[in-house]
Amino acid sequence: MSILVTGGLGYIGSHTVVELIQAGFSVHIVDDLSNTEEGVLDRILQITGTKPGFTRLDLKSESDLERLFEGHVFEGVIHFAASKSVGESATDPLLYYQNNILGLVNLIACMKKHGVPNIVFSSSCTVYGQPDVLPVTEQTPIKPAESPYGNTKKIGEDILRDSSRAYEGIHSIALRYFNPIGAHSSALIGEKPKGVPNNLMPYLMQVATGVREKLSVFGDDYDTPDGTAVRDYIHVVDLAKAHVIAVQRQLNKKQKTAYEYFNLGSGSGYSVLEIIQSFEKINGVKVNHEITARRAGDIEKIYADNTYATEELGWTAQLSLDDMMSSAWNWQLKLKD
Repeated sequence: MSILVTGGLGYIGSHTVVELIQAGFSVHIVDDLSNTEEGVLDRILQITGTKPGFTRLDLKSESDLERLFEGHVFEGVIHFAASKSVGESATDPLLYYQNNILGLVNLIACMKKHGVPNIVFSSSCTVYGQPDVLPVTEQTPIKPAESPYGNTKKIGEDILRDSSRAYEGIHSIALRYFNPIGAHSSALIGEKPKGVPNNLMPYLMQVATGVREKLSVFGDDYDTPDGTAVRDYIHVVDLAKAHVIAVQRQLNKKQKTAYEYFNLGSGSGYSVLEIIQSFEKINGVKVNHEITARRAGDIEKIYADNTYATEELGWTAQLSLDDMMSSAWNWQLKLKD
């Protein structure tokens, strides 16, 4: 079974490609290399013994995408390719609407034309905004997004839902995940953003290794136990495995409706300061940090209820916060070698 993985050389994409190959799938990756590098292919080969197919491609190009689909037969698609910084989306929203929405529309149009029936979509808990009640379930109301990035995920889900209803044969699953961190146990793949990191863990890592002077903690006046924002952190390998299960659900025709959606988190909330303290404790490394003003687009606290994913997908998060902290540091140390 051949699966197309867009953004497959990125952080979550590369871990999912590894899990797909190890589950027996044939994988073809497309990536525009805007936030990764082609050398990830060799790292996937080292882990799995298989080098996936690869095409450098921007999904905004309809003609390039059409050529890809003309030259391959895919049983399904996992769609990761997107811009993903909350802060950047607030300052350059058009970039996010062009990359995240146009790319998805072009992709579904090609799937429809070439008879590719299944798509798993990389969605986000940002579709819930700041929920009124925690933990978040799939019945938690969708709210107006706090950021253009979050809005692109909501619109993306709307496009999938409407397409699955309108076009017979298009089945979609949106996986609303929380905050993936950690790295593969081999320390061969992990999070390595280009430029200044926008997410907590890669920035923390660069401070811990002395690449950057200090970590900014955005706000200490939230209504949380220590005043810093609370998120649900999930190990990227657990998350990757959920994508394989979702693909298998589609191929085995187990979907109950043409469009489904699931929360994927650890089920626990940790504050920014708790993450810093956990990293320092597990790895014996101090992280220089300071409290600064809140950041535009950030929400106060959110964490998941995974009951539905457990019941329907048979999936639960297996790896602990300690696993996340130690594997992320091992990856960072490998990068320095």
